[in-house]
Amino acid sequence: MSGVNNDTIYHCLWQRIDAHADSLTQLSQDIWGFAETRFEEHQSCAAIKDFLAAQGFTITAPVANLDTAFIATYGEGYPHVGFLGEYDALPGLSQQAHETHPLCIEKGGNGHGCGHHLLGVASVAAALALKQEMEQHQLPGRVTFYGCPAEEGGSGKTFMVRDGIFADTDIAITWHPQTFMGIFNTPSLANIQAEFHFKGKAAHAAAAPHLGRSALDAVELMNVAANYLREHVPSDSRIHYAITESGGSAPNVVQAQASVRYLVRSPRVRDVQGIYERIQQIAQGAALMSGTSVEVDFIKACSSYQPNRYLEQLMSQHIECLGIPQYTPDEKGYMAKMQQTLSQEDIRANIDQLLVANRSLDPSTLEYLYDSPVMDTPLPYQPCYEVLYGSTDVGDVSWVVPTVQCCAPSYAFGTPLHTWQAVSQGNSSVGFKGLFSAAKVMAATGLEVLLCPEHVTRAQQELMAELKRHPYTCPIPQDVVPRA
Repeated sequence: MSGVNNDTIYHCLWQRIDAHADSLTQLSQDIWGFAETRFEEHQSCAAIKDFLAAQGFTITAPVANLDTAFIATYGEGYPHVGFLGEYDALPGLSQQAHETHPLCIEKGGNGHGCGHHLLGVASVAAALALKQEMEQHQLPGRVTFYGCPAEEGGSGKTFMVRDGIFADTDIAITWHPQTFMGIFNTPSLANIQAEFHFKGKAAHAAAAPHLGRSALDAVELMNVAANYLREHVPSDSRIHYAITESGGSAPNVVQAQASVRYLVRSPRVRDVQGIYERIQQIAQGAALMSGTSVEVDFIKACSSYQPNRYLEQLMSQHIECLGIPQYTPDEKGYMAKMQQTLSQEDIRANIDQLLVANRSLDPSTLEYLYDSPVMDTPLPYQPCYEVLYGSTDVGDVSWVVPTVQCCAPSYAFGTPLHTWQAVSQGNSSVGFKGLFSAAKVMAATGLEVLLCPEHVTRAQQELMAELKRHPYTCPIPQDVVPRA
């Protein structure tokens, strides 16, 4: 692999990103303010499309029958480098920016608790910098920004994979906001999400209980049986559920309708599908026992993330060259106050995450992070084969295109994602420094691929070898349509 430390072309590339810092920061702030949830990201999608169109990208929208999915492309030919962007928020996480205590903007409102307003704009920045480098030096190839909706609970990329959107992409690059600088080097869990709607018969619960057939009883019976199932699934599987309709608040009425949503996870799609089949059988049994009927509504699914070790090594060199962001005393003070809102368990969980990602680390060298909101060096790269107990629809992209991801520090160390603390810090200079660090690493990785297309061959060889062992099939059936 080519060395990068002495090559000034990458520093010029990073300067291109810095030159657009103000407009990119504003774009990210706008998306933070829109805070739109899955498949409803109309303003966020439009803002990014308008920005890229003004920068000379060709826009194709919508794609894959998704109103908030699009493609922005520059150039033609080989290699084709794609940057994955997200911009969806989470429900119920409304929070004022830069506050060190919970303070919502709108009761029950949405918030960017996973940093997708940073994620998408960093990919925009990387794509733009690479386009400008291609223009100046007349480099062959193509660069594309993929606008991907609904990572949270919608699996937008999986629908896009199902429709062949990434079929001509040679390399896919993305990142995720985190509390440290390093490679996202961990396989994730595949999942299936479905809702079970039970229908029974209403009746007066005291005067005529024998005439009623309780849909709520069916939901409760299903949940009890699913809890027994937990003992008989692979140990690294997960079964989650939420009652989405209880049938009303009156206890003296036999509930005629009730619904429960299930999310099943496991490292391999085949295991998820096996567990899901058993969950469906449990639902039928619950309906039989309660004298009700049940309808199954398949919502979405995604595959496990397949790391590409060749690309990870390539990207890790640029992380080492760039280093961590440099923070001002005020930023460090703000991050220290944010860390004080966290528990020791939060910080321990974050340290454990680092120890899983790199087993060669000495735990004693990380003890300073209990009292420091900043990890002072990038996480050294090492391939990791242990499972990350979460899911991402980047997984499906990684099975059809060699894919690589980095992490960049956007929050005080210990900050859990999907929390008010993440929302608050996400619209601060701390969050934006993570955005620009990630953009520079991604752009440099993309440029190295353009300059040496042999990297594509090596990365694709690795993916093809994995596909021979584990052939890929999109986990979302063809007749399933996305919904908010």
